[in-house]
Amino acid sequence: MKREFATTLAGAAIAFTLLSPQFAQARTVDDMKASPGDIPSASEPQERAQLMVPAQAALNQTLDARDAKPGQQFRVTLSKTVRLKDGPELPRGTQLIGTVVADPTNANATSRMDLRFTQAELKGGKIVAIKATIVGVYSPANEDSDGNRVAAGTQEPNTWNSQILQVDQTDPYSGVQLHSKITSENSGTLIATKKGAVKLPAGSEIALAISVEKSS
Repeated sequence: MKREFATTLAGAAIAFTLLSPQFAQARTVDDMKASPGDIPSASEPQERAQLMVPAQAALNQTLDARDAKPGQQFRVTLSKTVRLKDGPELPRGTQLIGTVVADPTNANATSRMDLRFTQAELKGGKIVAIKATIVGVYSPANEDSDGNRVAAGTQEPNTWNSQILQVDQTDPYSGVQLHSKITSENSGTLIATKKGAVKLPAGSEIALAISVEKSS
């Protein structure tokens, strides 16, 4: 299976390959068009990105656009320990709490889900406020470069870095597009590319850029 993206970094266009051939598209704030959920003042996207670090997680339960309701919570579990900049360490097994966000502009034209992560819950119940952008979504089981299925839990590497400000990912296997921006209040938008509703099965791999959410 091949997944393809186009990548543009600030001031230069490059392509990079993940574990199976895939590419991510990243653009500077000057290339971005305003959309619902964007933070009103997006004049410092690079500074925001520099506060973030890459993280990898797995979805705890199935997310299906046919059943998901605005305000519904869901959880993902960190697969590796994450050390936040200017924040605590989030050990492996920490759960990130996300919410399905209402999309007033869609009007059921397409199957989509807008998602937003706001909290990390450490073992013991301590809550840490976070800002997170989804930078990759992958099926629970993947294929290698020869098309052979590999076991669930063999995660795609998260190659996000602070130069990547926007991601547009299409996965022909799952039939789901991901669109996300570092400057958006939402963590990402999932849109169906095949007939039927957006659906992420339990165990789906979620790659993130994450930071502490500073109180104003």
